[in-house]
Amino acid sequence: MSMTMRDYSEKRDFHRMQVNSAIEITDGEGRSFSGICRDLSGTGMQLYVEGYIPEGATLHTLLPSTSDQFPPFETEVRVLRTEPEGDGHLLGVTIEKVRH
Repeated sequence: MSMTMRDYSEKRDFHRMQVNSAIEITDGEGRSFSGICRDLSGTGMQLYVEGYIPEGATLHTLLPSTSDQFPPFETEVRVLRTEPEGDGHLLGVTIEKVRH
C-alpha cells in the first residue's frame, strides 16, 4: 500500500515547477486582484492570495509572460482547497480550461 502511495506521489509531483511569480486573478463577480503563483503543474496550481476564496469557486487567472519563450498563461481554475497561511490563504486549484 505505501509503495503505491509513494509511486502516485512521485508521479503527481513529477512535472511540478516552482514558479513564485505574480499572477492576476479575477473572481466570478469580476473583481480583480493579484496573488502569487507558488507552483504550477500540468493539472493545477498553488496560489497565495491575501483574501479568502471559498472552495468550489471558479477563477480566471493570468500569469504574465516572463520571456519570449513563454507566452502569457491564461486559465480558468476551480478552487479545490483553501488553507490559511500568514496574512492570507493558500489555494490549491485545478485547471479546467486554458485560453489560447
